[in-house]
Amino acid sequence: MSEAQDLAHWLRLERTRGVGPDAARRLLSAFGLPENIFSASHTALSKVVPGKVAHALLAPPDDELLALIDKTSAWAAQPHNRVLSLADADYPPLLLQISDPPVLLYAKGRHDLLTRPSLAIVGSRNATAQGKANAERFAETLSAGGLTVVSGLALGIDASAHEGALRSGKGSTVAVIGTGLDLVYPSRHRELAHRIAADGCILSEYPLGTPAIASNFPKRNRLISGLAQGVLVVEAAAQSGSLITARLAAEQGKEVFAIPGSIHSPLAKGCHQLIRQGAKLVESAHDILEELRLPAHNVAQEELVRPDNSMPYHGLLEAMGFDPVGIDLLSMRCKIDAASLSGHLLNLELEGLVENLPGGIYRRIN
Repeated sequence: MSEAQDLAHWLRLERTRGVGPDAARRLLSAFGLPENIFSASHTALSKVVPGKVAHALLAPPDDELLALIDKTSAWAAQPHNRVLSLADADYPPLLLQISDPPVLLYAKGRHDLLTRPSLAIVGSRNATAQGKANAERFAETLSAGGLTVVSGLALGIDASAHEGALRSGKGSTVAVIGTGLDLVYPSRHRELAHRIAADGCILSEYPLGTPAIASNFPKRNRLISGLAQGVLVVEAAAQSGSLITARLAAEQGKEVFAIPGSIHSPLAKGCHQLIRQGAKLVESAHDILEELRLPAHNVAQEELVRPDNSMPYHGLLEAMGFDPVGIDLLSMRCKIDAASLSGHLLNLELEGLVENLPGGIYRRIN
């Protein structure tokens, strides 16, 4: 059987109404490859799945499915594109260990990264400058040490993690997305996605043409955690989607790491919650490598990144952070003389964004 015919059978199985990952695995266990499923009798199929599903399996492909098969076959024939089935020898072994591995995976780029030691880095879409810098530096350092960095191509921490890993030029990165691989979401990450496809890998369980549907993104988080030896949460609010990834990682028996933050920062609450629940508090890449028992001889010691000291006025709030800070220290952080800084702080105070405390201390108001 040709690769195109084999792919057509797998797509037909995956797209049959009523056949989810669990039913597909039962069918494959009972009949072997998809071609055997479609040549089985209704009676035989009904012993494994409900009669209605058995009937759907035996129905001929409709025009929509035939079009998808043609589109996918053409896509898979292009260089560096690959469709991996559960029966494929290159299917990521760690994903085979999760409770509901996808029947098909669509991969673009370096497929070898899907089987290498990796760490997932996730966090808030509305990350602070400090959080983005931490994600980028951790990812760069861990990638330089040979770890593949896995994330979700989202705004904020995800994008910074991908950027840092790409910069190292060694372990590189895998982006697990919630759309078809022929789409980029969010669209502003189109250029980043192209670089990941060239030097890393983009992965999806969704067929080509699948748009950005809200429910698909939490679902794909199990793949982010499933591909990795552990998950690092950089910044996360109390109800962050990153906590879903951390929970899935714990359920999969993976290590969960979290970077602590200010007790006044809403984006530290999720990390602190994880640490209270048993996540490992980390301050450097070495903390992670030692916990995972991976060699760290190629990794320079990298502490948390300090905030950029050249921030202009529009970055003043980020330079303040969430802890009370004196005007002299803030002046040093921003490289703004105290007199000018006082004027900026007064404007922020009038806008209700900053509180002036006794002793020349200022505090950001959440």
